[in-house]
Amino acid sequence: MTSVVQIPSASATHPIWLHVGTLLDGTSTAPRRDAHGVFNAREILFVGADGATPPRELLRAAQTTPDVTAPDATLLPGLIEAHAHLFLEGGELNLDARSAYLKQPPDALLAAAMTRLPKLVRLGITAVRDAGDKDGVGLAISRLYKTTHPTALAGGPSVSGGQLNRSLLEEGGPCASTVGGVRPLMPYLDSPGAAIHHAGRYGGFMADAIENHASLRAVVEARVAAGADRIKLIPTGIINFRKGAVTTEPQMTTAEVAEIVAAARSFDRQAFAHASGDTGIDRAIDGGVDSVEHGFFVRDDQLVKLRDRQIAWVPTFAPVQEQVDHADQMRWDATIVDNLRRILDQHARSLVRAHDLGVLIIAGSDAGSVGVAHGTGLLHELELMERAGLPALAVINAATGTSAARLHYKENFGRIAPNARSRFIIAHHSPLSTVSNLRRTRHVVFDGDVFFADENTDVAGL
Repeated sequence: MTSVVQIPSASATHPIWLHVGTLLDGTSTAPRRDAHGVFNAREILFVGADGATPPRELLRAAQTTPDVTAPDATLLPGLIEAHAHLFLEGGELNLDARSAYLKQPPDALLAAAMTRLPKLVRLGITAVRDAGDKDGVGLAISRLYKTTHPTALAGGPSVSGGQLNRSLLEEGGPCASTVGGVRPLMPYLDSPGAAIHHAGRYGGFMADAIENHASLRAVVEARVAAGADRIKLIPTGIINFRKGAVTTEPQMTTAEVAEIVAAARSFDRQAFAHASGDTGIDRAIDGGVDSVEHGFFVRDDQLVKLRDRQIAWVPTFAPVQEQVDHADQMRWDATIVDNLRRILDQHARSLVRAHDLGVLIIAGSDAGSVGVAHGTGLLHELELMERAGLPALAVINAATGTSAARLHYKENFGRIAPNARSRFIIAHHSPLSTVSNLRRTRHVVFDGDVFFADENTDVAGL
């Protein structure tokens, strides 16, 4: 049985020296062995492989040996969830309960989302790209993060949960977000706020309609004014499970997509697009988005375009897989289940083809969708990507360095490299054997603090 060592916490003045058997840096296509690393509470100070040890000046006075020696352990970056809806409770399967949940006021939705944040960190999810909501929950959490990280507020006033939620939901409002001066434990998060769609078309539960604004540019201007970190658009509908296809016409033209993308870039914002069905995917690609989300029924020639134009693909297997896994509860008949399995098989073939072509593949689970819990949903997504045929290391890179490099988060994470944030995982069962080992015994380091996680870690309410 693999022994589990203790990992000490780091501070700004007390660096920690690690010596592990395997290093996955988030970008390399091969693991590195016999690796050393030094980190403090803010950043990684040194990384070396093949026995290379850190320079004396990075260590504590008189230190000559590592604080941790774990030859069976694997060091890898903290995971990035690149597609989640934090205002939704993904683990809930009952559709009536989900409908009732969404009828709550925004401050109640925010309060529920806030309870998920520390649990995500403890699971090893150290960054989230929120994929939109119309009630300002994602924007509120983004404001909270920006206010409280990387430096904690000292001596801040104690703020009750209700007061905090109302404050955060005020557009541009105050963010007195520490309680007793203690910084909240939460992953990095950025959000587009409300997604953009056409009135009467798919997405109303998370979007604001173009028709509510004077022009397409005005829609983007409104999002930026509200604090959007990036722009989310919905140019297509969703899969008709009964037909096994996207049966509605795309809700945006290529010209509309391109105009939204151009406006986003004028404000230095990336644009990402919900798109399934080959016609809608064509419009998203030709409109120049930065990433295609979901991408069911993508064609091989479209994968080539994605590669050549450096447009990322976030395939989100999990929400469709959950429909298969819970078909009885969803009341799907055999025809629909067969359709769902066919769609997943096709999606798996496309994923492997994309990997072979060199498409930028990024991991996101669509957490918040029916059955896709936050945190554990991403772990399941990684397992599904591996099951589809991706090597474990490619899957890990998709959830770490590839995501960080293409999606241009405002902080340096997703890599094990000097100057990257001290947010990483020490896995005590090799994720190269299977990414399912990321569910097993592990330590999560987040800004120098250390958390232990295993299969029994609390996931209630995710």
